[in-house]
Amino acid sequence: MKVAEYVDFDAVGLAELIAKGDVTSAEVQAAAREAVQAVNPRINAVVETWPPDEESAAVSGPLAGVPFLIKDIGVAMTGRRMELGSRLAAGNVAHADSFLMRRFRRAGLMTFGRTATSEMAYSITTEPVLYGATRNPWDPQRSAGGSSGGAAAAVAAGVLPLAHGTDAAGSLRIPAAYNGLFGLKPTRGRVSMGPDFDELFNGLAVHGSVSRTVRDSAALFDQIRGPEPGDPYFAQQPSRPYAEEVTRHPGVLRIGVLTRAWGGRRTTAPVSDALSHTVRLLESLGHRVEEVTIDLGTVWEEFVLANARLLTANLAASIDGLAAAFGRPIDSSTLEPVTLAGYDYGRRVSAVQLVGALALRNRIARNLAQFFADHDILLTPTLPELPVALGTYAEDAEALDGLGWIRRVFERSPFTMPFNMSGTPAISVPVTADPESGLPIGMQFAAGYGLEGRLFRLAGQLEQASPWADRTPVVWAGNDTGL
Repeated sequence: MKVAEYVDFDAVGLAELIAKGDVTSAEVQAAAREAVQAVNPRINAVVETWPPDEESAAVSGPLAGVPFLIKDIGVAMTGRRMELGSRLAAGNVAHADSFLMRRFRRAGLMTFGRTATSEMAYSITTEPVLYGATRNPWDPQRSAGGSSGGAAAAVAAGVLPLAHGTDAAGSLRIPAAYNGLFGLKPTRGRVSMGPDFDELFNGLAVHGSVSRTVRDSAALFDQIRGPEPGDPYFAQQPSRPYAEEVTRHPGVLRIGVLTRAWGGRRTTAPVSDALSHTVRLLESLGHRVEEVTIDLGTVWEEFVLANARLLTANLAASIDGLAAAFGRPIDSSTLEPVTLAGYDYGRRVSAVQLVGALALRNRIARNLAQFFADHDILLTPTLPELPVALGTYAEDAEALDGLGWIRRVFERSPFTMPFNMSGTPAISVPVTADPESGLPIGMQFAAGYGLEGRLFRLAGQLEQASPWADRTPVVWAGNDTGL
């Protein structure tokens, strides 16, 4: 199978070809590796590749033989490195599969490497010191987003049709928007974080994926959803497979539109235009759309402060554990400036302050639940601006303390974090693109707790009404037809 043929198929399509015997898994794996060689020097999305996963090769799951990459954080694969994008954890090798890795194997996915992440997933751009910046395939001078930027850049460039990622503040939806992909942050408790990371960032973080088609994400979530023994959160299982939801009509939905971000950040003209286009598209599909305002139950500065306390306290605990495990110092030789600032800030967060932040998390969850009692969907831009230039987040970053860094991140991504706080599902959909630059623009759709099925139905309808699969970036593995 040539790369030019390989990139035409999504994961479900590749699995069907393999199942029918039209192509072998080995041929598909070879094409994926050639695709890495073709594009990775230009985007730096894949930090390591491995020999074929023999254990998964023996499985006849629904995605059997499909190439797959895992993010360099949060999911452990026996005998493989997981370095969290950090010099502090350099050389770390997993001694056992995490629960999620077991499910990837059972699905038949052929995991052959890991993708870049920002250091400890503590940024929404992927520019770590350890492996260098990941570049956006649509414009290599721009960020691929983060912290799942490596996964998104690899999928967008045609290395593979879908990849694993995590999301604690928008880390799946932001790269999906930057790279023209579908990205889903599932409900808290939908996918197990265990056994080592059950309450990563006090439940703000979840596992998910980015993909070029909606059905790929649905097929994957059918394989990885469901609790494991000891999980601290639980989401009721869906009444039917997500793969079936993608082709079901969503009905007439009551959709609220938030045009201005919490905190007052205004969207740029290309994003505002894209939002207006999306509203018109939804209305043409028969949905009832109205502009709304939503009270999170707190002022923006208190929201930012609570998140800073939750994120940095958890960060500090992780850093202490890693430093002790590897016998390494906690200083500029092992950590980047903003990570060190977060560590110092987190060490000063008191137990009382942490409990207060958790109480605010619950207040936000209840306020958003009240909104979803009256509306089926909330629509916002995923981000208020187009992908930023590489280096943007590093400007004067050394002068920021832990709170200042979180404030900077939230200023540039004000729409995503409330759904991590509430635990409710949200997706980024590449409905349209900027006509001047050609850069993709993501629209975020959120639903009530446990209602991923509703989001899959709507996303499937939007994919049919405004297809995006034929849009390909400047860096695209299929461009070289000789491969």
